[in-house]
Amino acid sequence: MIFAAGIDMGAKLTKAVILDGERRVVAKSSVRTRPDFAAIAQEVLDLALQQAGLKQTDVNYIATTGFGRYNVPFRDIQITDITCVARGAVFLFPKTRCVLDIGAQSTRALRISETGKVLEFRTNDKCAAGAGGFIERAAKYLEVTIEQVGDLSMQADKPQTISSVCAVLAESEIINHVSAGESVENILRGVHISLASRALALLKRAGLEEEVTFVGGVAHQKGMVKALEETLKKKVNVSDQPEMVGALGAALLALKRLEKVRLERPGTTQAGELSAAAS
Repeated sequence: MIFAAGIDMGAKLTKAVILDGERRVVAKSSVRTRPDFAAIAQEVLDLALQQAGLKQTDVNYIATTGFGRYNVPFRDIQITDITCVARGAVFLFPKTRCVLDIGAQSTRALRISETGKVLEFRTNDKCAAGAGGFIERAAKYLEVTIEQVGDLSMQADKPQTISSVCAVLAESEIINHVSAGESVENILRGVHISLASRALALLKRAGLEEEVTFVGGVAHQKGMVKALEETLKKKVNVSDQPEMVGALGAALLALKRLEKVRLERPGTTQAGELSAAAS
């Protein structure tokens, strides 16, 4: 049996997924991203290996993705997170033709082929008001935890508009809403609607298709999913662990590379040989 691993080093979390040769997930893990990228990548992989009952030498190929992907010395290949997210999304939802990825620092809209190849993509401006980090700052101002945000937003009865495209001005709007006595629930729904409207603009620029898959940690927030569906006027796909889609895609691409090597070099069977041949 061969095994491949994908490690996704995001701004907030570093995730790992291990697949077997049948593309079955045998383990997945996540840890908070910290400055020592090599150590964090090793930590998250060790957790996944422990869960799977494997040793690192059992893993034939390791692909890294995310903004810290170059800083992992034991990787076999690094792949862009856009490519990995696309491949992971179409694996989970085969009819996916658009992917929306809202992470802590950026929002990306992708149009993809039926095989998961990226045909077009757009990313938000550098301003933080267009990404998940803005929700975290709003939660801090409103004195709620990030885990509470999604459910509180669902309870809104009169969403408050957050219209500024600048994070600083948007935060001022939130403070003004608080001063005016608006409820936390209505303000948070306004934040979600603001992000959803920006997401729609990005999706249109990339080429909005019928089936959209929403990935990234922000997809855990029920209020954000609802705001997005209302804005897009359609249901969106969300997996049970949307933050793991990039790591899954990296593992799938690593496995594909291994399979190509086995076809080209049938006698190559051991983990070290496969890794060396694929590099």
